[in-house]
Parts: sequence; C-alpha cells; structure tokens
Amino acid sequence: MKRILLSLIILGMAQIGLAQTASAQDWAKAKLAKSPRHSEWVMVKHDGRTVETFVVYPAAKDKRPVVLIIHEIFGMSDWVEELADEVAEAGYIAVAPDLLSGMGPDGGRTSSFASDKIMEAVSKLPPDQVTADLNAVADYGNKIPASNGKLFVGGYCWGGGQTFRFATNRGDLSAAFVFYGPPPDKEAMTRIKAPVYGFFAGEDSRIGAMIPDAIANMRAAGKTFDPVTYDGAHHGFMRGGEAPDASDADKKARDEAWVRWKSLLAK
Repeated sequence: MKRILLSLIILGMAQIGLAQTASAQDWAKAKLAKSPRHSEWVMVKHDGRTVETFVVYPAAKDKRPVVLIIHEIFGMSDWVEELADEVAEAGYIAVAPDLLSGMGPDGGRTSSFASDKIMEAVSKLPPDQVTADLNAVADYGNKIPASNGKLFVGGYCWGGGQTFRFATNRGDLSAAFVFYGPPPDKEAMTRIKAPVYGFFAGEDSRIGAMIPDAIANMRAAGKTFDPVTYDGAHHGFMRGGEAPDASDADKKARDEAWVRWKSLLAK
C-alpha cells in the first residue's frame, strides 16, 4: 500500500513538473513579440459558447489556405501562439482556438487556470463540445476574406488525437496532420475523407505502440495514413525541440518535421 501511495505521489509530482515546464515558455513569448505579422484574438460564438481564438495572418497578396491548430494538453500556451505565427510565416492563415474558453475560473480560458490544473481540465473536455468548437472555428476561418477556402488541421499531443478524431467528423478537410497523438476507433476511421499524415517520436512508447494497428485499420478502411517516426525524439518534440534546452534528437526531429509539414501543406 505504501508503495502504491508513493508511486501516486511521484506521478502527481511529475505531472505538476511537466505542466510547469511546458508553461515556462518565455522564449516563445519573446520570439512572438518580434514577429512582424498581424495577429489578433477573436471571439467565435456558437450554440451559447464563445471560443477565444488566436489568428495570425501571413504577409501575402493572394488568398491563402487556413490551418486550424489544436493545442496540447497544456492548453493555449505561449508556444502554441508562437507556433501559429510560424505557420503564418510559412504562408498560411493560422487559427488556434483555446478550447478551455469559458471553462476556467470566472468563465476564463487557459490563462485563468493554475498551471497544475490545466492538464486535468483539458483531459475532461466533453468530446462533442470540442468537435463543435473546432467546427465553429473552422467555419470562421473559411469565411475570413483572405481565405481561399482550403482547410487543413494540425494538432499536438492531446491535440494530435483530437486532430485525428476531427478528421472523422469534418468532410471538407484538405489534410490532417497528427503530431504524436492517438488514433480514433477503427469504426470512426471509415468516415475520414482527407489524407492523414503522422509525425511521431521514437522514444514515445505509449503512442508508438498504437501506430501499427492505426496503419492496418486505416488501410482496411481504404484511407490514406502516412506516418513518420523520428528516431531518438521524445513526445512533444515540436515544442521541446524549439526550447533553449532542447536535446539534439528533439531539435533534429522538429527541424525535419517542419520541412515535411511545409512540403505537404504546399502540395
């Protein structure tokens, strides 16, 4: 019993430490502050909810595709905002909803939570609410005058799983980009219409163990699923590989994943 209790305490401390590490992103905030691109927070309303959404525009004369970005289990962090800016730098309109909008203290969003409460709050979000929020934000993005009507979705960690799941519920996606997130049920895969591209970490045994079945199930459903695993990389390498203390493997994986992602977006 003492061993079980000790294990739970250690796990709880590890989760708190991970949340604090993920939220300590002054480097991301500083990089975003130097961006020349226009960004803004907009309020996307639907069915009695208001989803606060971060939008970044590329410097482009022509109309551009929209990339819907789904945040990690750490919520709408400085890194997610900075990532959205990088997506815009690559030439796309980035729309990144805070899916904890209205769920925090006094109806706040991610920034209203204590850092050690964000993971739990995100993990308890109702799936139907998440889908409705994402659909509303996707619709908003498509109606932006600068949009050419082409819609992509990409998500990370928890958001990677939501990206794969969103592809089962959204028929007009041009492609879905799953970064180290779990696949949906086999039955749900039959509803997917867009190609799904995966970006996974070699040192991520939990998610990695799900990939062979996901490949087989998507193939059986006649769907496109093209996963790449980056050797030596850890779960969260898109964020971790950009941090000042990034490991060489995570930095390499992030750089290679960015090249691949931008190439796929440009197809």
